[in-house]
Amino acid sequence: MASNPLPHKTIEWVGGLDGWVEMIDQTLLPGEFRKIVIRDVETLWEAIKSLRVRGAPAIGVAAAMGVVLGTRGSQTPEQFFDNLASCCAYLASSRPTAVNLFWALGRMRSRAESLKGQSVSDLRSAMLVEAQAIRDEDAATCRAIGEAGADLIRDGASVLTHCNAGGLAASEYGTALAPMYCAHERGRQFRVYADETRPLLQGSRLTAWELLQVGIDVTVICDNMAGQLMQEGKVDIVVTGADRIAANGDTANKIGTYGLAVLAHAHHVPFYVAAPLSTFDLSLPDGSGIPIEERSADEVRKGFGRVTVPDGVACYCPAFDVTPAALIKGIVTERGKIEPVTADKIHRFFCE
Repeated sequence: MASNPLPHKTIEWVGGLDGWVEMIDQTLLPGEFRKIVIRDVETLWEAIKSLRVRGAPAIGVAAAMGVVLGTRGSQTPEQFFDNLASCCAYLASSRPTAVNLFWALGRMRSRAESLKGQSVSDLRSAMLVEAQAIRDEDAATCRAIGEAGADLIRDGASVLTHCNAGGLAASEYGTALAPMYCAHERGRQFRVYADETRPLLQGSRLTAWELLQVGIDVTVICDNMAGQLMQEGKVDIVVTGADRIAANGDTANKIGTYGLAVLAHAHHVPFYVAAPLSTFDLSLPDGSGIPIEERSADEVRKGFGRVTVPDGVACYCPAFDVTPAALIKGIVTERGKIEPVTADKIHRFFCE
């Protein structure tokens, strides 16, 4: 396996059982690169809520490591399981849309349940091993997504992406950017257009920063410029990530993705989603059941300090929208592509 394309790990556990979480504070990029140290579950919750760590896979990794932090003060097995339950409930309240958060917490709880009857020391050790496994598996999964989707990024192509679904959103390669990293490693030359991604500018702040680090040609556009770009014939393919995918392929992703998919459909530009299988929520038959996080109106009103909306004017700030499966040409996973995107195709893909 090739090494991480970025020079720094987005999130990692440092030390042994009494160690800590270290992560890039993404709220400071691109102006300042800083890693922060997190030693308790309350600080980790704040990091997830405030988007210091974000992106569905990275949130899942952070949550798993949060369980290690939240259970290490346990003195008895009974106290360990009480702490586990309260810690998981607490972390689950941080952000509602990204299913990887709940998947990772469920996996940590299942692992602990399988070890009932063992000592506190053994339980705590198992939590650390499981959290590190989730992180390492995510890195391998993202690399596999890159390999599965690299053929989509042709030499000379122009690729449009939205928000940030790269190494900053996962353990290493990311999801939507993973095929681009793999294509770049194979020597292909292409251009990436990164939507600015209002209101918090994850595209201009994070995606552009990432791609610049590895030498991929990247151009930032405002979100409302995508249609013009397609009309000019400057977009060959759109690739985005996902935060939750329903059983029929309806996909929740950063707000603005649905509009981008509509534009791509109107201009006959193929629209792909790249995501790990852990992002699928097969309990939901379609996207209407995906909870949509609504964030503070201040992210619109004064997202970066300067007030841009008059006092007394309401602001609506959903963090995600849902793109219907009919607008998605294919979903790239670590096990290959799901194409066409239908409930039957997804069901058979998971049963293989």
